[in-house]
Amino acid sequence: MNKRNLFVIITLCSLIFSCGSNADTKKKYFSIKTDDNKTKFQLGETVKASIVNNKKIEIDSVTFFLGTIKLKSASNNTLEEKIDTEKLGKHLLKAIVYYDGKEEDVYKKLTFLNNVSPKLYKYKIIAEYPHDQNAFTQGLEFNGDTLYESTGKNGLSSLRKVNYKTGDVIAKTAIDKKYFAEGITIVKDKIIQLTWQSKEGFIYNLNTLEKTGNFSYNKSKEGWGLCNDGKHIYKSDGTEKIWILDPDTLTEKSYIEVTTHKKIKSKFNELEWIEGKIYANTWQKDGIAVINPKNGGLEAVIDLSGLREKVTQHSDLDVLNGIAYKKDTKQLFVTGKNWDKLFEIEIIK
Repeated sequence: MNKRNLFVIITLCSLIFSCGSNADTKKKYFSIKTDDNKTKFQLGETVKASIVNNKKIEIDSVTFFLGTIKLKSASNNTLEEKIDTEKLGKHLLKAIVYYDGKEEDVYKKLTFLNNVSPKLYKYKIIAEYPHDQNAFTQGLEFNGDTLYESTGKNGLSSLRKVNYKTGDVIAKTAIDKKYFAEGITIVKDKIIQLTWQSKEGFIYNLNTLEKTGNFSYNKSKEGWGLCNDGKHIYKSDGTEKIWILDPDTLTEKSYIEVTTHKKIKSKFNELEWIEGKIYANTWQKDGIAVINPKNGGLEAVIDLSGLREKVTQHSDLDVLNGIAYKKDTKQLFVTGKNWDKLFEIEIIK
């Protein structure tokens, strides 16, 4: 290698390292410290935070935010905020430090958890009904005495009206084989249906099952389960988030994160709205989670172990998935993917 080429290489390396070192030239003078460096807080606890100022710079004032919500600062530019009405899950605490005519933004990641452990419920079988063994159940919901069901898998996906007492399929709409259908919910005279990874959902006429429209996911990457409370639609996507959708536009406006008293949980599948709570199948688990829709607290788990053994065992048999509640009679029904039975159960608290 001649000297000229060596000089060019050295010069290029210097430029690369120089650019890398200048990627973040703004030096941070401050940071946020919580008491005992704590980052996880349960409902009822108080977040106590202060500004670390190692350079002893004279601070004019500090403004704290939790997400976009401005918090009231305590004395000496510190923060004391009780966790009570906040949603559970991950939060970003932000402080804007004002000094010498300048300002600096600093952040700290926090996690808010429930303050009680989930209750454990059991079940009792009230009745058993026939169910199509070939139905890979993804969504289940009653409208009056008629059971509506969404089935999945590419090439096998469908939307159905079912006589729950006989298991007979009254009407059926096949879904294009490029889609893997997921959960459904009924809003007035419409059925809303998700697809898994296509980032697209469908809208149907409740009576005819005719497709009348579609919609796109704007924030979540996948579609898993759906339910609604008459005002809002709730959507699971396999993560810890349950999205809250605008019922008119079906856009994802906000979300809750499901948490216990110890950690954030995920993999919630089929959803059902029951008496003010979200009931959710947990993928690959023989149970149903009972979730507080206001803050995401996981309040109870219904242990349904043993139920899968009561259906015909075959090679395509898959997990528990499917919750349907008859509001008029307060009956609760569950099934699974490729199960040949639909169970009416009673929850034993």
